[in-house]
Amino acid sequence: MAQSVRSVVLEDVGSTNTEAFKRAEAGERGPLWIAARRQTQGRGRSGRRWGSEPGNLYASLLQTLACPKSAISQISLLTGVAVVDAIQAVAGGRVSGLRLKWPNDVLIGTAKCCGILAESVAASGGNTIVVIGIGINLAWHPSDIDREATHLNAHGFNVTFEDMLDALTRSMNAWLDVWREGAGFDGVRAAWLERAGPIGETAEANTGSERIRGTFLGLASDGALLLRDVHGLQRTITYGDVTIAGPAHGDHG
Repeated sequence: MAQSVRSVVLEDVGSTNTEAFKRAEAGERGPLWIAARRQTQGRGRSGRRWGSEPGNLYASLLQTLACPKSAISQISLLTGVAVVDAIQAVAGGRVSGLRLKWPNDVLIGTAKCCGILAESVAASGGNTIVVIGIGINLAWHPSDIDREATHLNAHGFNVTFEDMLDALTRSMNAWLDVWREGAGFDGVRAAWLERAGPIGETAEANTGSERIRGTFLGLASDGALLLRDVHGLQRTITYGDVTIAGPAHGDHG
């Protein structure tokens, strides 16, 4: 079973992930939620930074895990499942179009409403300190990013910071119990696929070294994205930004 989780709510912080790592360096091992009403130096994948004004939920979960290194990448997928379930819980299961996009975004339709950033460092005894950063757009969304975005209030759901954090805490506890530090990833993988786009959806993955356009085939047993490219070859994507291009004759995001 999951350990009892403590939480700290800050009015203002640079980045909840950065704050979590500062506390880890000072000896904190979690599990501990660090939530903030405002961030001034929010961080995303590939070093992206932005300001995060009040109204949304910005939170990071600090955990010490004994899982194999190969399982660390599964945490973003687990967190995505937990976020979808938490949002549906506070909204009474009524958010139409709520779905996952590999590897770390939650969408409503094609617009992003939540981003996830899981980071880790080695700890003593072969353990790993993991910080899982989650930003959920409740009351507003940024308009100066290079992708479509939205927020829950725009869809008629007035969700408070406190209710969202409470639901997220419960949902993360439940899915960490299922995951069991990697031993139960098959259950997480199945849940992720149920909450993602359909097999056959068209998508493009930018790995940094190439752009691969193809059709979604599912997830590999370790959580990697599977695409069939335009040449008919199955490609396994372990890192990259994915853009959903929309349904095609039988093709994901």
